[in-house]
Amino acid sequence: MRKKPIYFILGLMLSTVFMLSCGEDRSGEYYALIGSKTWIYETMQQNYLFYEDLPAEDGLDFFDKPADFLESVVSDRDKKNGVTFSHIDSVKTTRVVSSNPTYGIEGTLVRGTDGDYYYTILFVQPESPASEAGLKRGDHICTVNGAKLSSSNYAEYIQTPTTIYTYKIARKGESTTPDTLEIPMPQPRIIEEPSVYLTRNFTTSNGKKVFYIMYNSFETSEESDLKSKFAEGLASSPNDIVLDLRYNPGGYVSTAQLLSTILAPSNAMGQNCFNLIFNDKLNKVENYTFDPALLEGVSNASYEHLYILTTSNTASASELVINCLRPYLGDKLLQVGENTFGKNVAQSLFTNASYSKLEFWLTTAYISNSENYYDYYTDGLKSDYTVSEDVSGYLGELGTEQDALMAAVLHHIENGSFPAVETPETQSAISRNFGMNQTPRVIFNSIAHKPKYSKITKY
Repeated sequence: MRKKPIYFILGLMLSTVFMLSCGEDRSGEYYALIGSKTWIYETMQQNYLFYEDLPAEDGLDFFDKPADFLESVVSDRDKKNGVTFSHIDSVKTTRVVSSNPTYGIEGTLVRGTDGDYYYTILFVQPESPASEAGLKRGDHICTVNGAKLSSSNYAEYIQTPTTIYTYKIARKGESTTPDTLEIPMPQPRIIEEPSVYLTRNFTTSNGKKVFYIMYNSFETSEESDLKSKFAEGLASSPNDIVLDLRYNPGGYVSTAQLLSTILAPSNAMGQNCFNLIFNDKLNKVENYTFDPALLEGVSNASYEHLYILTTSNTASASELVINCLRPYLGDKLLQVGENTFGKNVAQSLFTNASYSKLEFWLTTAYISNSENYYDYYTDGLKSDYTVSEDVSGYLGELGTEQDALMAAVLHHIENGSFPAVETPETQSAISRNFGMNQTPRVIFNSIAHKPKYSKITKY
């Protein structure tokens, strides 16, 4: 005889108590408390990529909040570096917006060997309070209202501010000694975060035309903007394309398919782009192609090299694009920066009319390229040339030769090879003049804490 689920037995017992309490049938109250978690668990039993790792029902707390319940049952294979891939969204949005009022600053908290902290700005969101105040990439926030930064106050002062503050900023000036500025901040507010952050076309010293695009998230609602920016950038017939994904944690696989189709060679049209491999209960594989029908409003790109800039925060749908283009581009694709994060799975959306405020994104499939390769969970996708941003020193303007990742690309475009790897002795004077030796410690990186998604819009 099949053993009944523990939550069924417990439910029967407690519903009886509810029914007998004061002569009223209150069993509905009980089921209202556990119903969403029961639905989550049953959905996972059938559809979860790692269903065999689910814990037994009798050890679970079905009275937990949905997000906490999910966290208690997910497999270790469904998480990495403190990030859990399956997730619950309680509010549906059509664009990426900040979840709380913010200044619009993305950056890293760094602790020096002298014990002092400072916050290095990686970039500021456009049309944000930080942008209005004139903050820039590479600025170092040293104090706030005269108080030193610490690991306990940086979130309140920079990540989730609730009021106005005055920042003391160290900024690279004309000399190697940084300028010091006092900058009053506007009131924090909810801001939109555009997917296409920056584009530029330029010509190198040896006459090569280059199109640079920094892309920060894969959003279906902004696909028209992505296509229009590519149409503008490709109009000059660039020799090379630089796709900057260093801060891109992912998004929708359908948008990744669009970007991959734009960048794939013309002879790849109609061929396999990537595959979604589901669990053995479902026993199915979905194939996605480089689809020319997606290219309305933009042409398929032609170029000598595609340089993709990556860091350990390049994840999920971003990795999908790199992995699926590799078999078709070969040496024409050059990954510059750091190894990627290593998220090789996708999440499908499940909803239930009884719990209309919940969006349940469950890890349901591996993502492989046309050669069935998806084994990059452990080490990420490895860079062809390794170079890192110096968050303790000077971060040059994105897409220019002052930016370490872009400098390596420009060297290759102009010389046909990458520069020699720098040694600690070649560290710039500006890094040392920020009061740091060669071993600063990054305490927090705001990009690293962004959700890492490969979302499947249909299931």
